[in-house]
Amino acid sequence: MLQPSPFGPIRPAGWLPAALALLCLLAGSQPARPSAALLMEEPYGKFGAINPTGHAAVYLSRVCADSPTSLRPCHDGEFGVVISRYHKIDGYDWIAIPLVAYLYSVDQVGDIPATVDRPQVEALRDAYRRAHLLKLAPNTPAGDPPKGEWTQLVGASFDRSIHGFQVDSTPQQDQQFIEQFNDRRNVGHFNLLFHNCADFSRVVLDTYMPHAIHRNFIADVGLMTPKQAARSLVAYGKQHPELHMSAFVIRQVPGSMPRSHSVDGVAESLVKSKKYILPLTILAPEVTGGAIAAYLVDGRLKLPKGTAVFDIGDAELTGEPTPPPAEPRQHLPKPTPPGNSASTSGMTQP
Repeated sequence: MLQPSPFGPIRPAGWLPAALALLCLLAGSQPARPSAALLMEEPYGKFGAINPTGHAAVYLSRVCADSPTSLRPCHDGEFGVVISRYHKIDGYDWIAIPLVAYLYSVDQVGDIPATVDRPQVEALRDAYRRAHLLKLAPNTPAGDPPKGEWTQLVGASFDRSIHGFQVDSTPQQDQQFIEQFNDRRNVGHFNLLFHNCADFSRVVLDTYMPHAIHRNFIADVGLMTPKQAARSLVAYGKQHPELHMSAFVIRQVPGSMPRSHSVDGVAESLVKSKKYILPLTILAPEVTGGAIAAYLVDGRLKLPKGTAVFDIGDAELTGEPTPPPAEPRQHLPKPTPPGNSASTSGMTQP
């Protein structure tokens, strides 16, 4: 489980050492209780500009993947899995990807790139697809990478920063989750309004914490959003201190890729958007006032006092500006699995 740093927020001299430190903290480089984390991922690109709610996924530190659609308990040295709902990926509702691959499109921590540009991102994603995801995203007849949303499965940190909210879990809860999701029909019926990635995260976390995640009919007009899922989990963590809720950030990889931007809820995105709020103020001032009140009263995300924030980099969460990334280093040592002096070979899928 992610534990408070003994030397304060993680602000390393180089970006890659921070990545290793955070991965070890997430998965537990020493014997620790299992954990589950909601990943609130920042929006990016043209769609992110239109819909700034971002993406939601769940990270499970002691659940791993035999394949993208088959779960199992982790072995020593494995970092766990990220599971989420996607739209139009070979007809599946959910896909599970090993943590390192999900974040960086590589199998081994030592292969995480220090910086990336678009050609490198495309090459890394395609190499991982050819090695592990051909059944989900087969080559075109010409042997080229297919178009589509499979690129969202790997290299998430190339496109955006990710805010995490993590709580303790138990081996029994992990086993229950594995059995339940391996047995259920994995058939996609994605719906942006009522069956989206945040709805799926709510279902996953409900296995661990029944009724912890709920909709907000004021700030989000009843839609499930990643920020509302995070708000719910923070509130639940306040009520259940035995879960040791903690917060962390996984920063977007430095380089020339466009930077992601902050996650907003429904009312929040309306209040912050001048192209919508100014005309709406003139045409329907009552509606505008209601949206602003909804955001101010129930739309912001506040962490409970005493919760360790690992360089969250969000002014609304920390009250501090985001510091610029430090100069990255080029190489990273491989982690050592618990109880084993040999270096791990990373996380791979069969």
